[in-house]
Amino acid sequence: MLRCLLERCIVSRGIIRAGMGGWTFEPWEGTFYADKLAKKRQLEYASRQVPTIEVNGTYYSTFKPPTFAKWASETPEGFVFSLKGNRFVTNRKVLATAGESIARFLGSGLSELGEKLGPLLWQFAPTKKFEQDDFSAFLELLPRQQDGVPLRHALEVRHPSFAVPEFVELAARHDAAIVIADHASYPLIGDVTADFVYARLQTGNDDNPACYDDASMALWADRARQWASGENPGDLPMAAPGRSPASLPRDVFVYFIREGKSRAPFGAAAFMKRVAA
Repeated sequence: MLRCLLERCIVSRGIIRAGMGGWTFEPWEGTFYADKLAKKRQLEYASRQVPTIEVNGTYYSTFKPPTFAKWASETPEGFVFSLKGNRFVTNRKVLATAGESIARFLGSGLSELGEKLGPLLWQFAPTKKFEQDDFSAFLELLPRQQDGVPLRHALEVRHPSFAVPEFVELAARHDAAIVIADHASYPLIGDVTADFVYARLQTGNDDNPACYDDASMALWADRARQWASGENPGDLPMAAPGRSPASLPRDVFVYFIREGKSRAPFGAAAFMKRVAA
């Protein structure tokens, strides 16, 4: 069924994928997962219910090639992992000095995922301010491939100083996507700056069966369809409102994260049904 939903989202537009953060979460046991499903089979099951998962563990820990190879072997064709970049890369005063940490992270074996490697999410602290020269130097350090596997980069900035045209132009110059964050306090920057779109939906609620209420779900699904078709939703705040990105089909990654986490897998599955309708 999941394959059919994906195929129905590809006609004359980019691929829309929705997922959640990780696949191991105790409240999902007995709800998303059957009571008797072994933990070692949770990724196998989850990857057949949603087409993508964002991995947070890579932010805190270093994994080895066999782990990435195992993840790839347990997931179906067409499934994609987004990996959060290691914290030693982004949690520093001077980003231009991150070269060694970037190389260590990229060389840890993530290329074992092959075609299942999706965007790399570089998340910055809420206190990290935009410094144009330093951020430019950081983006210069991000390669386009690792061991022959193409790399795509997404930037989650969480300080309001980034909501300026200079940051948008810088991200676009490097074909890096600015994460579109639906968050209670972080800035929402709706500018499209890459050949893909990365959205993190973080205002869900555990009381909603699908994480987001029906009206909000419909709104984000409509935006995803517009992005995938090469259009730009007109209802999001833009840091560079006079800029017009190229109208071309884009892959869209949407993750239900943070608030409403106990219902996040159901939200992702419901989202996929909406965009495929």
